[in-house]
Amino acid sequence: MDTLHAGRLAARRLRAAGLDTVFTLSGGHLFSFYDGCRAEDIRLIDTRHEQTAAFAAEGWAKVTRDPGVAALTAGPGITNGMSAIAAAAQNGSPLLVLGGRAPAGRWGMGSLQEIDHVPFVAPLARFAATAESSAAVPGLIDTALRATLGPPSGVGFVDIPLDHAFGEAADPGGPGALSAPPDPTPADGAALQRAVELLAGARRPVIMAGTNVWWGRAEAALRELAERRGIPVLANGMARGVLPADHELAFSRARSRALAEADVALVVGVPMDFRLGFGAVFGADTALIVADRVEPERPSPRAVAAGLYGDLAATLTALADGAPAPRDWTATLRETETAARESERDEFTDERAPLHPMRVYAELAPLLDRDAIVVIDGGDFGSYAGRLIDSHVPGAWLDSGPFGCLGSGPGYALAAKLARPHRQVVLLQGDGAFGFSGMEWDTLVRHGVQVVSVIGNNGIWGLEKHPMEAIYGYSVVAELAPGTRYDTVVEALGGHGELVRRPAELRPALRRAFDSGRPAVVNVLTDPAVAYPRRSNLG
Repeated sequence: MDTLHAGRLAARRLRAAGLDTVFTLSGGHLFSFYDGCRAEDIRLIDTRHEQTAAFAAEGWAKVTRDPGVAALTAGPGITNGMSAIAAAAQNGSPLLVLGGRAPAGRWGMGSLQEIDHVPFVAPLARFAATAESSAAVPGLIDTALRATLGPPSGVGFVDIPLDHAFGEAADPGGPGALSAPPDPTPADGAALQRAVELLAGARRPVIMAGTNVWWGRAEAALRELAERRGIPVLANGMARGVLPADHELAFSRARSRALAEADVALVVGVPMDFRLGFGAVFGADTALIVADRVEPERPSPRAVAAGLYGDLAATLTALADGAPAPRDWTATLRETETAARESERDEFTDERAPLHPMRVYAELAPLLDRDAIVVIDGGDFGSYAGRLIDSHVPGAWLDSGPFGCLGSGPGYALAAKLARPHRQVVLLQGDGAFGFSGMEWDTLVRHGVQVVSVIGNNGIWGLEKHPMEAIYGYSVVAELAPGTRYDTVVEALGGHGELVRRPAELRPALRRAFDSGRPAVVNVLTDPAVAYPRRSNLG
């Protein structure tokens, strides 16, 4: 029987699973895998930092719902990717990380970059293992790939010692790891009946949808449920756009009122973490129906009237039959939504220079396609985007999620544009976030990936400076250099860059960026005195 080196075997298992793109940063421990990818026609996209390679792989997963793949070299290659691995774990993103590793034959003798990765990756992964031989590599990759999709979806990790990577073994062949996914588990029947009864008696129902709606491929079922029952919908994460923002049942500005006054809330695919005030956003008497792919590991901070854990699409379909909710409830929320949007007009037309962040988004919004993929990489500036940018399709809002890791944006945007080359990809960055991964504009230029970034440049760490001053009357380590020319950095790396100082300059600069045909940055000087209103970002 013919044999192949383990790097080629690894690449073949990816190709058998239908995966054709790997994000990486060059490392000697990965040479045999690179050779295998070249032989198997798998595209290698190299970045300037391993964190970005892993974020790009997660971004690929977010857009395609297939596992994203990152190949990271041994030692610092893996540790550099840890923040992105942690983010993917908390986001439930299907991510496969293939690691290099010092040779097994010299283990413990002090080889270059020798460290045991598994003990610190395993707490973040659904599967993590080291290949003990060349022959073990294909089976471990198949197991890790299946683990990424779950449910719950998450991280799979396999590292391959250098000597095993170059060693040869027989190709096991067979179907790809993702060719026959297991049948999803149905939700408990008694809990489902209880949920049906609660919705039947609801006068003020609401749906709060989150990212697991996207991972569970339940967006169509959720929309059908909402429309048939006339239930208002709020969404965060990758569920944004499950109903288009201009749909009669889609709400964003009325969120506080809707959740506080609902008598029944269907919480779908979203954890009751700090983003939902640990359950405090709901009224004291709101009955909670919680639906998700699997039962959460953390105990609920609120009593749950019905817990529906299993196939989300089937669950939502089963809840769709029934009388529609009273229309006066939706009308009430629409009045609140409309009034809130009207109240924003002054900021949208604010003529100050440096610009109010809301003026930035008022100028940008008309230039966005309905299916634009919007990537968020920033705290204060990103918070304004979450409030003001409307979403019209699901799976097109890529923020960092509950881990809140800055520097994710260029990787997400790189992958999104590679996966969906005909869609507009817009990256919204704070100036602080740019500092984490600004060299990735070289990556975008080298690979010819046209992403347009808008930087809100206020010269401070906004989410830290303003709260600290409110608490102590002063702030420390919260200043950046004002007016830094991030646009000229991008120009030096081969991209298109523009500086915007005044409101009238912004729309023309944005148009030129979109028309440039190159990766582009519009560096907008924004007012450091403007603070995004929030209770706390530490929750």
